[in-house]
Amino acid sequence: MSELLLPPEHRYAKIIQEKHNEDGSELSILNLGPTHPATHGIFQNILLMDGEKILDAEPTVGYIHRAFEKIAENRPFYQITPLTDRMNYCSSPINNMGWWMTLEKLLDIKLPKRVEYLRVIVMELARISDHLICNSILGVDTGAYTGFLYVMQFRERIYEIYEEICGARLTTNMGRIGGFERDWSETAFKKLDAFLEDFPAVWQEFENLFTRNRIFIDRTVNVGSITAEKAMAYGLTGPNLRAAGIDYDVRVAQPYSSYEDFDFIVPVGKSGDTYDRFCVRNAEVWESLSIIRQALAKMPEGNEYHADVPEYYLPPKENVYTDMESLIYHFKIVMGEVPVPVAEVYHPVEGANGELGFYLVTDGSRTPYRLHFRRPCFIYYQAYPDMIKGQMLSDAIVILSSLNVIAGELDA
Repeated sequence: MSELLLPPEHRYAKIIQEKHNEDGSELSILNLGPTHPATHGIFQNILLMDGEKILDAEPTVGYIHRAFEKIAENRPFYQITPLTDRMNYCSSPINNMGWWMTLEKLLDIKLPKRVEYLRVIVMELARISDHLICNSILGVDTGAYTGFLYVMQFRERIYEIYEEICGARLTTNMGRIGGFERDWSETAFKKLDAFLEDFPAVWQEFENLFTRNRIFIDRTVNVGSITAEKAMAYGLTGPNLRAAGIDYDVRVAQPYSSYEDFDFIVPVGKSGDTYDRFCVRNAEVWESLSIIRQALAKMPEGNEYHADVPEYYLPPKENVYTDMESLIYHFKIVMGEVPVPVAEVYHPVEGANGELGFYLVTDGSRTPYRLHFRRPCFIYYQAYPDMIKGQMLSDAIVILSSLNVIAGELDA
């Protein structure tokens, strides 16, 4: 059997024995995860150690098996949204909107501007929530708990806005083909305004706690660096790619949902290290706040919250009881009998962790023939062993935290 096919612990055991025979070195094997708080009980890394220095590493992605792509291929199109929620559950509305946009691309549905702006607002709120979690947890993993406790109250306030929009908090199942299930309430807009008023000062204080903190700098600068070339080779996208100096952002490269109407900067770093990843996410939070304010300022008049697509959009319940046409549409949509064209489409959005794509192949039936999710975490997690080689064990956790690997994206 080829050595490459052997389990890593067997290969490492051979290396340990050879090294010991050669110069008396005492190497060791260490399991980092899955039963470790930083690995979420999901992913394991088998490390070859020389004292506290990591010589080699091999990840195991296999402690969660949901087969959500195969489940999706056996569900009507409108029932797939709850599956997208369970990929990156830290910013699930972006997953939801990306899926609906894929179907709208397939069905050639044009949305009213107001609907597109509402989507932009909720996607940018989700991005803020995701970055808030990532950077505050990075603080915890470097020994600074205060920042996490301070900003987590604002994740709660974002979730309260979600509740007003759709009734859910973490796994939102938000949106429908052509828009939203219902219009946003006045309370939702009031809570959004209060968030925009209160959060910036708190986020500035959070930044002040870390960006010039000597201990934090020592723990993150030149730790887990990755070059732009290597980042591109591994398929990194999102903040992890931009931290390495590549200014690729799907919102700019392939605008969707009217992102071309807004002015914003794509923050980039230089060294691709843990500190740059932290700073890029911090800067993106400020840009997201700016985009939300612009969307509110440019919001068209009226109360449109979905496109005029009765064949795909459930009619009001009161109409179902009194109007035959509404009853027919309701029945066809619920039973999944609405026809879709035979086609092959791919639609990407800028998820909080990078390019989140949906590759959909249809055969005209009520379910997808093939549906593949491009999960950014699954792709860039492959670079993790390379990034921790030569680092100290304590750095491995910090690097993992700065990458923001969400366990829900690691299986298919």
